[in-house]
Amino acid sequence: MIDECIHGLDRDRCDACSPKAPPTPASAKLPVKRAAARTTTSLRTTPSSLRAPVTKATAARRAAPAAPAKPVPNLGEQRLYHVTHVSNLPGILSSGALNAEPSPVTDVSSEEARTARRATTVAGPDSATVAEHVPFYLSPNARLWESMRAGSTDPRLAPTAHGLAAAEFVILVSTVKTVATDEASIVVTDGDAAGQLTRIAATDETWKRMLYRLISDDESDALLSAEFLVKDSVPFDAVTLIGVPHDKARDAVKLALAGSVHVPRVAVHPPWFAVPAED
Repeated sequence: MIDECIHGLDRDRCDACSPKAPPTPASAKLPVKRAAARTTTSLRTTPSSLRAPVTKATAARRAAPAAPAKPVPNLGEQRLYHVTHVSNLPGILSSGALNAEPSPVTDVSSEEARTARRATTVAGPDSATVAEHVPFYLSPNARLWESMRAGSTDPRLAPTAHGLAAAEFVILVSTVKTVATDEASIVVTDGDAAGQLTRIAATDETWKRMLYRLISDDESDALLSAEFLVKDSVPFDAVTLIGVPHDKARDAVKLALAGSVHVPRVAVHPPWFAVPAED
């Protein structure tokens, strides 16, 4: 028997009783559901969404060349300065050397200073004393020389030194490599060699290390108080230049050098003899 619906039609033919699904076009495609992208992080990378934006200043810094490395100081080329009154120059030329215990015509050191230097040893009780060394400054603007130029009172200076003008002095210049022919005879200090708080380096290894530190430290003014000491004497032919304050002094020094076997260059350099500016 045919199964009829209430509409008198075969049930499977009645759209009301047996509705058919609407046809799906052949060109129609079901949408593909894509998985959401995941942001992954690791200890080595930073997600781009979390990175700070690159500013123009940051980009400029990245593009800028790296700062040049600070040059390593050349200890051998370090200049040394020995200040003496011009009246002492003939005696130096006559002996052919700068001597540790000179007999200067014009002595600017106080008796107290000389006594202290004779009592201060450089490496223990049985070692040489400071007075047995020829002293050099490591700068033409050394503190004691500045005191002399300014006419300041300093216990290391003889009373007669305060009345002397800086223009009456000359500066004998050499270098470490020129005077340090015997490295065992060198002593370097970071202050007045006879000072109680001064550190003294008297071995080949330690004086080089201290000198390197003094030259390299731009933040400290210890270089202005330091001393470079040479045992016994320094031959005059180790002097590479004589600094003078003006042309008149240059002519006088050249005249004194006329009969010398060694004639270093004589240079007029007023800043080395100028009264220091007040802070």
